[in-house]
Amino acid sequence: MVLTERQRSDLHAGIYEYLLSRGSDYAVAAEAFAAASGVATEDTKDDDKNNNIENGDDKKKTRRSIGGGPILEKKWTAVPRLQRRVLELERQVATNARLHAHRTGGAADGDGSTNNTMMPGRERRMLPRPPAMHTLQSHSAVVTSVTLHPVYTMAASASEDGKIILWDHESGEYLRTLRGHTNVVTSVDFSLGQGKFLASSSTDLSIKIWDVKEFTCVRTLRGHDHTISCVKFVPPPIGALFLEKQQQKTNTNEATGGGIEPSEAGSKFIVTASRDATVKFWDLETGFCDHTISDHSDWVRCIAVRGAKSTIGGSKGKEQEEQASSSSLALVATSGNDRTIYVYDANDKRTKVCELRGHDHVVEALSFLCSSRLPQKGSAAPSKSSAAASANSTWDYLASGSRDRTVRLWTVANGGSCLMTFRAHENWVRGVLVHPSGNHIISCGDDRSIRVYDIKSNRCMRTMEDAHPHFVTSLSMHPTLPIMVSGGVDHTVKCWQLD
Repeated sequence: MVLTERQRSDLHAGIYEYLLSRGSDYAVAAEAFAAASGVATEDTKDDDKNNNIENGDDKKKTRRSIGGGPILEKKWTAVPRLQRRVLELERQVATNARLHAHRTGGAADGDGSTNNTMMPGRERRMLPRPPAMHTLQSHSAVVTSVTLHPVYTMAASASEDGKIILWDHESGEYLRTLRGHTNVVTSVDFSLGQGKFLASSSTDLSIKIWDVKEFTCVRTLRGHDHTISCVKFVPPPIGALFLEKQQQKTNTNEATGGGIEPSEAGSKFIVTASRDATVKFWDLETGFCDHTISDHSDWVRCIAVRGAKSTIGGSKGKEQEEQASSSSLALVATSGNDRTIYVYDANDKRTKVCELRGHDHVVEALSFLCSSRLPQKGSAAPSKSSAAASANSTWDYLASGSRDRTVRLWTVANGGSCLMTFRAHENWVRGVLVHPSGNHIISCGDDRSIRVYDIKSNRCMRTMEDAHPHFVTSLSMHPTLPIMVSGGVDHTVKCWQLD
């Protein structure tokens, strides 16, 4: 072992002090060690002072006296403490490597080959597992809605306390509170693309658009006659001109007449559902209602939206052409107390695509495939028609959750039909998601559980009992990051890591 002069002198001083602290039995050994090593003793300190005055500080370098406590014991006990800290950091590094493996292609090497050193013999299914990573507490009433930012590690939650709170779901830290609504906030949704805006709806009969960067309300929309249950940004059609403008536009906050630029919001419209039995489309630029749908006969509680998907290359049969035509539409699905699910073309004349019936009670939640809602490009490989057809079929999935305790999976292609029904919940189903892979459905409900269903085997494959200590009201999953958040009647938001 090679020590510096300072380290050697500190070690000798520590050994000398340790020998002295052991009492008279070690006194002779201490003096002998001091004489051999040059450690300053009490008898030599006065001589050192005189020598230092006369001859400078040369003697200080050969004889050092260290006070202030038992140095040797401190250093000795510090070693196991540092070893424990190293082990903790190594575990944290391994956890973070698994958590962020998707950022390098899901545990893949740079040459594209799969690297299974992290999790040998298995792929990441990206399914939630207990325990929750973070429990976020700041609301003073029921959490009614949660949503995740498309780019940043930010989550937004709405509550019956009238507040919207922004969180960092990765660190579990509180970011900001948005105040402006005067009653229960029923729903929140980030804008498409870069997520520059946040839309919120409330029982105060208003819809508010918030600037996420400035944390300010930039527009308030009014027009419904009763409680506004849900709000969503409407996906644009394929080839929308403002999408090209969005890519070229610099980070400026321009607006025409106080309106919101579609190129900034990634959308030209938002859609809202209300207890007045109407669904309204709002123009973000003008702030006016652009279209009202009155097909429902009772309270409209939930909305789901889906982006358009273009198909590229290859000859198709009649059935594939029909699937491609349904996939190429941006869709809006609505439902509520009348138990009927209506699906509309989001961009053309808001024509009805299909009606879905089958639930025996109020429909509380709807969800298309969890993915980016901007227009998607389809497969360009004509030789793999079966794989392309499978991708289109999952793109046409629509899941619904109801107070009849069931979760149903529908397809909106070919006029719409029910594919399967899951009967695992023991109480009302309050939230539902179609997993980004298209292989699973995730739901939550008033039985305080979060359940994961396997579509291929038509069974409930995972149950997270007591996910919240009270009813679980809402779910949101990021389409690419391994994170899911849930809100509950217990006033908390929970962040769940995906395995």
